[in-house]
Amino acid sequence: MAAPTQKHTNPERTLAILGLVVLLLGIWTFWPGQSHVPKLGLDLRGGTQVILTPTANQGGQVVTDDQLKQAVEIIRQRVDGFGVAESEVTTQGSGQNASIIVSIPGVTDSAVLNTLATTAKLDFRPVLIEAVGGVTPTTSPTPSASGTGSSSATPSASASTTITPSASASAGSPSASSNGTAITSALQGTATSASPTASASPSASSSASPRATASTDKNGVTSVDGNPPIQSANNDAALQAAFTSLDCTKPVARKGGLADPTQFLVTCSKDGALKYLLDKAAVRGTEIASASAGLSQSGGGWEVNLTFTSTGAQQFATVTGQLAQNPSPQNQFGIVLDGLVESSPYVSTAILGGSAVITGSFTADEAKALANVLKYGSLPVSLEVSSVEQVSPTLGQDQLDAGLIAGALGLLLVVIYLVIYYRALGLVATASLMVAAAITYFVFVLLSRQLGLALSLAGVAGAIVAIGITADSFVVYFERIRDEIREGRSLRAAGDAGWIRARRTILAADFVSFLAAVVLYFLSVGSVRGFAFTLGLTTVVDVAVAFLFTRPLVSLLMRSAWFTSGSAWTGLSPDRLGVKPALVEVDTHQRHAAAETKES
Repeated sequence: MAAPTQKHTNPERTLAILGLVVLLLGIWTFWPGQSHVPKLGLDLRGGTQVILTPTANQGGQVVTDDQLKQAVEIIRQRVDGFGVAESEVTTQGSGQNASIIVSIPGVTDSAVLNTLATTAKLDFRPVLIEAVGGVTPTTSPTPSASGTGSSSATPSASASTTITPSASASAGSPSASSNGTAITSALQGTATSASPTASASPSASSSASPRATASTDKNGVTSVDGNPPIQSANNDAALQAAFTSLDCTKPVARKGGLADPTQFLVTCSKDGALKYLLDKAAVRGTEIASASAGLSQSGGGWEVNLTFTSTGAQQFATVTGQLAQNPSPQNQFGIVLDGLVESSPYVSTAILGGSAVITGSFTADEAKALANVLKYGSLPVSLEVSSVEQVSPTLGQDQLDAGLIAGALGLLLVVIYLVIYYRALGLVATASLMVAAAITYFVFVLLSRQLGLALSLAGVAGAIVAIGITADSFVVYFERIRDEIREGRSLRAAGDAGWIRARRTILAADFVSFLAAVVLYFLSVGSVRGFAFTLGLTTVVDVAVAFLFTRPLVSLLMRSAWFTSGSAWTGLSPDRLGVKPALVEVDTHQRHAAAETKES
């Protein structure tokens, strides 16, 4: 039975497309003003070491080992969510005396450091009173516990954010905060004409979140370390007195902390421009199903998209329906993150759909930071940054140089072998290796620039191992061509039939390597994941080069008169393959016709 054949109809077009892609990758990689080399891992260039210390819970509860393990996993997910590769998160000690040590390659952005210890307790609370951030000169009227009263302390600095049924609200522009962040927000969904009647307050069974060191004054008002959040089980005169005397213009008042969702809350906006008396939490942060950062479709910059669970969506619809019936400022919704108000948008109608969007003057890093802490959950314990220091590389430039030299020598030996054994086909294999190396380098640089990929020595080893995998693909293809010629097929027919049979082997071998890399990546941590990632990436590059470069280039060479002449330098000469020269030129159809004539 004759082997199947498939001609490469347009190898020139395939090579031109691949060449254009490589050219564009090269231009992007070496674009002026950008880094042209991949980032290196902690073992090769050092980095930043952050020591986080757990603080005592309310009532002096001891920090358990299970809480530490959960905190380590959340911190690792947050760092990985920032695209920081090759990071190390470990614990030292146990219980109350334990520390969490986070080692991050290179100079670490302040946004990453701030995210590490963020507890990320998020609540959605109805606004009872809103005022400017300074001390209120006169006592504010007492609103009812349900938030239906009015207040004379309506601030002029309030952000005018309105919720509409069909689109996101227009975000206001509060003053910039002390750290350069000014955040407003909007909520989006589908409006309903029916006003929900269910209570917006959480059930009495809601468990209180642990807080840092707390104190309670003679009036029963509780605060954390004497600063906001200030809380009380009842909205009474003592709580409102605390609201009146609160001065959010002082940085110490914007320290924040863990807030009990089952109590009323007096706190500041994140930038200190406003202060709030807030009702009990109507929707808990635990009801967030997912969070992601992205660019606004309306061109308003970066935003954070939230999706609620089914329970959270019902609570969200209920509270927005109730708030829409209240006068200002009781028609506002306080979005509280770690005890501070991120934003307080207005509500004009009940909103269904279970989705929310936090918009404002986010940078890309700020939006990703907020999305990460919301997506990966809150820390089970409160953490404080004890120290931040630079650490030296454990291996350094000498080991990197040694690894690169070893890789270069291995590549040189492979090239020498291929050229001696396969002659012209060996040059094709060498060109394929160079193309694969260029694509791999470009991808490493771009991933380092865009996603924070850092190459450790293990990652470099993974790239070197891939040289052998790529060379195996060429050997399989060339040997299949030789086998087809030995069976009596012409050069061009052997190239087509050999590719059909070789590509199955190439795909099977690369699939096994890629599957092993994926399993290793998800079951390991640290530098082993770096090895698995580079191995998987280079395996994908190997498949692309074999199909888009090696195959069409061989197809072009098979059409040349020099190759069909059977020269010894082609690597396919009849003498080396042990076949008669005449058989090299005999086409498959001619052999079939000759066989049929002989039988007749």
